[in-house]
Order: sequence, then structure tokens, then C-alpha cells
Amino acid sequence: MSNDKLILVVDDDPDLVESVSIKLESENFKVQKAYDGVEAWEKIKAEKPDLVILDVMMPRKNGYELCDELKADDNYKDITVVLLTAVGDAVTSTSYTHMDGKTTMADDFVPKPIDLDNLMEIVKENLDVS
Repeated sequence: MSNDKLILVVDDDPDLVESVSIKLESENFKVQKAYDGVEAWEKIKAEKPDLVILDVMMPRKNGYELCDELKADDNYKDITVVLLTAVGDAVTSTSYTHMDGKTTMADDFVPKPIDLDNLMEIVKENLDVS
């Protein structure tokens, strides 16, 4: 049974994108993939997803920037954004802070390394699918 919900998976790690995509497809979601924030924006404009799983640390445009742009745009602000945050461990060695995470308007957060079952629960909760 398909639920027709489209999810965009955005991460600069192709293995992660693939594993998350396979798990989503096994739950009957439609999946699009992007590997940085700029590509993600193009995909969002081309075919508006219901939810975006968005890595924070990426080249060209990071997850915080993309999330803020989405939420500031009336056409896209209703898209659910789930941020993948690995910055907990690397917070002292990166320019990303937990404050960025608190001030960004993401709908939910999932720590890396990702627990796929936990991620599926969050996706389903945010999309109201069982």
C-alpha cells in the first residue's frame, strides 16, 4: 500500500542517503535524493516534497540555511523539515552550534548516527501516517 507521501533525503554522504532511502521505500514512501543544499532547493522547487530529511553539515549550502529559506518562503513553509545533526560530538570543532539548531525552524531533529527505526517513527508522526 502506497501512502503517496514524497520525502526528500538530503545528505552529502551517499551511503547514508541510500540507506535512509531504502528504509523509506520499504515503508512505501516515495523518495527523492539530493547531496547538498543547492541541489535540494532545485528538487524542492521542481516537485514539492511532503517532508525533507536534511543533513546539517553539507557543502554549498548547509541544512540550517536551507531550512530557514524554506520556512521563510510562503510556497514551502508548510514542508516538514527533519534535521540530521551530528554536531553533538563535533560541536567544539565546527562552526555549527546547538544554538543554530535551537533558532532554526526545523520541525524535528534526529541525531547521527541515525537510528533508522527512530527516524521512521519521526517521519510518520510528522506526516500523520501509521
